[in-house]
Amino acid sequence: MAKRRKRARILRSFRSVLIAAVVLAICACVGCAYIQEHPQDVPWTELQLDHPIGMFTGRKLAALSDDYPFCQNLMDQMTVAYVPLKPAGEGQCRRANNVRLTGANSERIRFAPRDIAPSCPVAAALTIWEDQIVQPAAVRYFGVRAVSIRHLGSYNCRQVAGSERWSEHATGNAIDIAAFTLADGKAISLTGHWHTNGPEAAFLRTIRDGSCDLFATVLSPDYNAAHADHFHLDQAKRGAMDYRLCR
Repeated sequence: MAKRRKRARILRSFRSVLIAAVVLAICACVGCAYIQEHPQDVPWTELQLDHPIGMFTGRKLAALSDDYPFCQNLMDQMTVAYVPLKPAGEGQCRRANNVRLTGANSERIRFAPRDIAPSCPVAAALTIWEDQIVQPAAVRYFGVRAVSIRHLGSYNCRQVAGSERWSEHATGNAIDIAAFTLADGKAISLTGHWHTNGPEAAFLRTIRDGSCDLFATVLSPDYNAAHADHFHLDQAKRGAMDYRLCR
């Protein structure tokens, strides 16, 4: 009798181990399939600017500050028209990985003024931002694409207003976005439409919310009066550790 009970316990244990092994195998197969179909949601897969935005896209973009050649390679793959710039500036205002967006590619959105030279990580994020945030939002709310973006600048060797901390603008690792122009000529600005109730405000809020998946810092009129007329977008290095600020 004791031997039977012992054999029964062994058999139950074996069945439990077998079931656990089968479950683990199934989970592994499902996990592998998910990784293959959603590489953007896995921290160790290589960033591609034409992949859908995933859980780790923002971290990978912020980490590009440590790999300028790879960042340029990503831009080349997307046929972004730019000119790599030589390092310039000193101290807290040294710019080591900036690119000048030339606007030579007619298929891409234009920046106004044209002379804009953000860091490569910001430029890479703007590429995804245009393709997967701005243009889908423009088509969704107005049925046409956006053709130009008015900005308030990228590089400005200064500290954060009211503090002793250096701004991400000091190295061009940020850009301020003020308005959008659509293909039908319609202009949408933060000063004119953020506090309204129409599709223009919904468009701007959709862009603000989507930006938070790509940039380390996103500041809008909801943050403070200093940002009443623009979105501040930057790629502070802390974003590589997934510490993000979205207001």
